[in-house]
Amino acid sequence: MLDQLEAQAPDALLALIKMYAQDPRDDKIDLGVGVYRTNDGATPVFRSIKSAEQRLVDTQDSKSYLGPEGDLGFVDALKPYVFGADPTMGGRVEGMQTPGGTGAVRLAVALAKAAGVTRIHLGVPSWPNHAQILQDVGLEAVTFQHAKADGAADIDALLQTIADARDTDAVLLHGCCHNPSGVDYTEAQWARIADAFADKGILPILDVAYHGLGQGLEEDVAGVRKVLAKVPEALVAYSCDKNFGLYRDRVGAFYMIAKQAADLPAIVSNANALARANWSMPPDHGGAAVRTVLTDEELTQQWLDELDEMRARMRRVRERLAAADNEVPGLNLAALGEQNGLFAMLPLTKEQIVRMREDHGVYMAGSGRINVAGLHAGNTDKFIAALADVTAG
Repeated sequence: MLDQLEAQAPDALLALIKMYAQDPRDDKIDLGVGVYRTNDGATPVFRSIKSAEQRLVDTQDSKSYLGPEGDLGFVDALKPYVFGADPTMGGRVEGMQTPGGTGAVRLAVALAKAAGVTRIHLGVPSWPNHAQILQDVGLEAVTFQHAKADGAADIDALLQTIADARDTDAVLLHGCCHNPSGVDYTEAQWARIADAFADKGILPILDVAYHGLGQGLEEDVAGVRKVLAKVPEALVAYSCDKNFGLYRDRVGAFYMIAKQAADLPAIVSNANALARANWSMPPDHGGAAVRTVLTDEELTQQWLDELDEMRARMRRVRERLAAADNEVPGLNLAALGEQNGLFAMLPLTKEQIVRMREDHGVYMAGSGRINVAGLHAGNTDKFIAALADVTAG
């Protein structure tokens, strides 16, 4: 049977990583891999996480199985950061741990399908795995344009999508720091989105993967909270891989918001059954480390300080790129200063992207997506000069 399988296209980003590793140039720049980097190009373990892990080494007395719901202490410790002053929303919220934000998104999509959703609307461009998950789960993906040519969100496209949706549709939105565009909805636009969901009565699925890397912890989920305040039901996928630097430990959470608390046991039982069939039980270590951080005042403050450092560094990079708008006519670098998070999209042609790599040692995705954390004071001027060269004329 296995010899009948057709080879799948190789992952373009993995190929890019290999090319970068083989490039002998000392001044090469990696803007492809989607992880945070320091000025030195490192992706370090958070100091707060190191301390939490040491405590686990010293005190953890078992590696026995978790249930399919995972570490509920971790899940509950995150709730105030996601939902605010009323972290249970009057008893209407329940959650569970997942293998990364990817696991949370997959569980949200699978649960939506089990509840009767037949199509999910998705703004494009989007994180490539969104569409793959929808296809694998067996739900139709219907796309709308997320951003306009001027670098702002296309709010009209989303509102029209919600207005035209069927009763069995859902809409998947990025909570903040949109991947890959960096283009977020404004506070006023989120208010309109919340009203549109409330008027239409369809299910929102909110993917919060970069919380704290945009404008701040409160600011980054303000839009999500506006939606949740207006709708009777919602699903939220959350990732700790980025804002705790736990990429390889795969730390995520999935939250279900019900019409009333009495509905939660049935909803959670379905989510547990789906999780059991997908991964049985989530890995413990990363979630336990986050719980340890969030239940200790000193470690929490250390984490908040580290998150502030990351956000401020990326904001400085964006400000430098925006200030170079006149140096690279036609790319609208000024818009990058208004966008958020790790990523941005540059409207370069395939040929220009190849020239960036071959002539200047700048490695970026073929879509034009760049990881702004790959830039720093020592290489940003080189990057701007390379852009000016490949776009000249």
